[in-house]
Amino acid sequence: MGNNRLDDYESRRKHLENLTEDQLEQRFWELAEKIVDPMIEMAKNNTSPSIERSVLLRMGFSSIESKAIVTSLMEKKKHLVGKGAGHLVYRAARDKDLSIREAGLRLANNDEELWAHLEQVFGGGK
Repeated sequence: MGNNRLDDYESRRKHLENLTEDQLEQRFWELAEKIVDPMIEMAKNNTSPSIERSVLLRMGFSSIESKAIVTSLMEKKKHLVGKGAGHLVYRAARDKDLSIREAGLRLANNDEELWAHLEQVFGGGK
């Protein structure tokens, strides 16, 4: 059985045997990107209320506040969820010269002016 594994290895490495060390390294990174790119894409395009609340908790919001922000986002502006709740809070704070906390609480309380600003900034999420 051990001999079969060695034969398999020898046949599978044939296409690599004439590559230089630099070419092997480049090939490694190309293959690594092929593996990682779909995961990065999935992370960008898939989230959940739980993940969004978790981010907000790490930004200093309480569990109740985080839930209110995410609920507001999911109920009224779901098309913006791909931008990330934390990113939306940060952007609202930065653009409107508010503290992170004030921006988040205003979004949690459905501040239409602030939500409208975010829709304008992000092109309506489209």
